[in-house]
Amino acid sequence: MEEVNPLVEVVFRLMVWLYSALCFLPSLLRRDLGQKSSSMSLEEQMSQLKARSVGGTPDGPYRDLKSQQKLACFLKAGVDTLDKVFETAAQHYHGQDFIGTREFLREEDEHQANGKVFKKVVLGEYRWMSYDEAYRSALSLGASLIALGQKPCHNIAIFCETRAEWMITAQACFLYNFPLVTLYSTLGGPAIAHGLNETEVTHIITSSELLEARLKLVLLDVPRLKHIIIVDSKVGSHYPRGIRVHSMTTLQEMQARPENVSCRDRKRPQPSDIAVIMYTSGSTGVPKGVMITHSNLIATMTGMAERIPGLCENDTYIGYLPLAHVLELSAEIVCVSFGCRIGYSSPQTLADQSTKIKKGSKGDTSVLQPTLMAAVPEIMDRIYKNVMAKVEAMGLLQRMLFFLAYNYKLEQLEKGFSTPLCDKLVFHNIRALLGGCVRVLLSGGAPLSAATQRFMNVCLCCPVGQGYGLTETCGAGTICQSWDYSTGRVGAPLICCEIRLKNWEEGGYRCTDKPHPRGEILIGGPSITMGYYKNQQKTQEDFFTDKNGQRWFCTGDIGEFHPDGCLAIIDRKKDLVKLQAGEYVSLGKVEAILKNCPLIDNICAYADSGESYIIAFVVPNQKHLMSLAKECGVCGSWEQLCYSSHMEEEVLKVITETALKAQLERFEIPRKICLSTEPWTPETSLVTDAFKLKRKELKRHYQNEIELMYNDK
Repeated sequence: MEEVNPLVEVVFRLMVWLYSALCFLPSLLRRDLGQKSSSMSLEEQMSQLKARSVGGTPDGPYRDLKSQQKLACFLKAGVDTLDKVFETAAQHYHGQDFIGTREFLREEDEHQANGKVFKKVVLGEYRWMSYDEAYRSALSLGASLIALGQKPCHNIAIFCETRAEWMITAQACFLYNFPLVTLYSTLGGPAIAHGLNETEVTHIITSSELLEARLKLVLLDVPRLKHIIIVDSKVGSHYPRGIRVHSMTTLQEMQARPENVSCRDRKRPQPSDIAVIMYTSGSTGVPKGVMITHSNLIATMTGMAERIPGLCENDTYIGYLPLAHVLELSAEIVCVSFGCRIGYSSPQTLADQSTKIKKGSKGDTSVLQPTLMAAVPEIMDRIYKNVMAKVEAMGLLQRMLFFLAYNYKLEQLEKGFSTPLCDKLVFHNIRALLGGCVRVLLSGGAPLSAATQRFMNVCLCCPVGQGYGLTETCGAGTICQSWDYSTGRVGAPLICCEIRLKNWEEGGYRCTDKPHPRGEILIGGPSITMGYYKNQQKTQEDFFTDKNGQRWFCTGDIGEFHPDGCLAIIDRKKDLVKLQAGEYVSLGKVEAILKNCPLIDNICAYADSGESYIIAFVVPNQKHLMSLAKECGVCGSWEQLCYSSHMEEEVLKVITETALKAQLERFEIPRKICLSTEPWTPETSLVTDAFKLKRKELKRHYQNEIELMYNDK
């Protein structure tokens, strides 16, 4: 943050002091009346031990104090499978709104100055289905699938975007005990065929768009597939012989008739039955199917719910991340168990400024005004950089007042106090970007930079809780407490699991390290999944059961425990590369630090163990690169600037300055870079749906550039 005029700062603080003095007496009275909030200082709250090594040894296992006697296994007594979760919710919240979808009004062409034409949409209000309506819809869909030959305990696949029909399908499968195979909607043809063939599915639920664009291309490679159910009723033609295509709506209407009621007789799942076979996004090769049981998801829901304060039926959650990702699926099922509303969205329509929203019309957050939201760091980094770019464009006085308010609020948050005046006068418009009502924002999928986390806590006026978990642990691991505004940490273990550390000698991490024990993170407890589908060798490598019968997963991530029991992720075994001179470089660490540079939208560091230095591929921020080019007197189009060796040198200088300020070692700083003209999205297959780098794909994509950067010495 930039420096401000001392006189302006004095005036600002005087105004804030007067406001605080006027508000002190009412707030004191409220506290005396028993309305005291958690307004103790950060130091006081951190001093309350949240987790500890049960055996008293540095390696753990670490457990939350609430689960010392018994790890949590379910939210409510007797509700030990997902069908019971939905049935209980339908009984308690039957008439309340459950899942909502915005009405599509029209699509329009938007002409750009450069002659390009973009398709934009205009959307209406949310249309809602109640808990009772959704329950009956799931029952009829399950009965329809049985009528089409689907059998209990036999796999069924869903290959679809995040939408209301995805959740209806999932609940139907839970009710009828069909193990649900989930595939990311951005997977390529070979990965889709691999997942469908490995799980031997005969039925798949998808959308007409995905059927025509992706699934149709591999139908001949999936000989067991017999039935395709389309969620949006747009049934096409010209499919291979033996494959029948159905409309979900038509099937549900048929099974709702009185003569078909007998089809609803179903076999209830047991807690140990497989609920989901979740295929990973394939960041390191062929996607692996992780077998998740009903009891795994129930345990994870319990742990997540305990970390979300005040969760109730008055909350509204916005669902836009892939439901094929364990973070989104578990978050939405938690919402189901508490009677929350779930409004569906997409990254392209999320906010007023999103790429598919017509200028002047409203994005989904403005209409829905959610109170709960999950996000991956990539999306929050975009919000942070866009807002900060607008702040930099403000007049001097406006910019100065913003930074004064920002720094002041940061001070107050660390002391445990709120800043209602700053929130109302300064941060109101920024908070409105996500609808203005978000009270809890959960970040997962990748590390969140300290700068972005601080920005979100201050400007969105709600706690941003970093979490840590993996598909193999059913998303369970850790989540920060809502009052913990520290950065670089992912919180204490959830009550559904425990964590221990294991020495990694090669990387120099040991449980006896001072001041904090460090090592590979192992997660154990009822949330640990059964392993990889039809891959016993990999399952035995990554999972084990201890002498007490508890199941553990070896994450490959390196963590350290702080004195208050919070975990920090500091490295990853697979990201560690040994250079020619013997130095170890953590590629993930380098990327996390350099992504804080405003000039960088995305970066992938690369190192060849036979070389003495690292290189990097960079997706530059277009606005900042154009500005830098102007300062350097370089003219040209966007593509010309990215291909300019002079601009590569200038960007490398900025990257080097950022790295040195962050105290990276010289051998950790990229010596050469390659600028990319195109952003990395899941559609390009260079990142996963959670925007994690696919290092193998990136290496293959930039193979020529790698050879040039290393050979041109």
